Amino acid sequence: MEAGTGSGRRRSLGRWAALVLVVGFVALLAYGLQAKGTNDEIDSALADGRAPRAPAFALEVLERGDLPPRLERAIGPAFADGRVSPAELRGTPVVLNMWASWCTPCREESPRLRAGWERHGRAGVAFLGINIQDLRGDAREFSREFGLTYPSVRDARRGVADRYGATGIPETFFVDARGRVVGHVIGVVSQEQLEAGIRAARTGRVAGTVSGGDSFDVR
Repeated sequence: MEAGTGSGRRRSLGRWAALVLVVGFVALLAYGLQAKGTNDEIDSALADGRAPRAPAFALEVLERGDLPPRLERAIGPAFADGRVSPAELRGTPVVLNMWASWCTPCREESPRLRAGWERHGRAGVAFLGINIQDLRGDAREFSREFGLTYPSVRDARRGVADRYGATGIPETFFVDARGRVVGHVIGVVSQEQLEAGIRAARTGRVAGTVSGGDSFDVR
């Protein structure tokens, strides 16, 4: 009788131990997915017709660029200390483009961004490149090669890209003058998408998230 009771207890303990192991494994798996998963808060808000606050950052200025007079007055002081944050750009609609010199699709869209900057920068729309996981020299050479004269900042470890929910590059976010994300293009931005995003940034109307052309997965 006692032997049977002891055997039953051992089986019970064994089941509990197995259950604990399973629960622990599931918890670790959930943590891993949360830690490595995509932050979709911006896209979820845009899908609901809401404009979320642009995630904060303070990044090193890679290239100050050439600001037209209107933007020099509005956001020029933001570059004085060598770092830029979205709060310092408040009051100005902004096109945030995430890119890298080693990103082949980024080369495709660069002439389009340059033309958009030359056209809309004079009207008070800021363009800001966020260069991720790149060498400073390579990034600056890329800007010179494509004649990019708008400012860029450096996200060396892609922490900012992660907070924005970017899964690859290029990706473009449109931020209105109140500092809210109103549009997002995943992949190479087309001319139509760029213009629609700029309109959204200027008016504050939500344009949502759309898929563009090719992108380079960096997850």
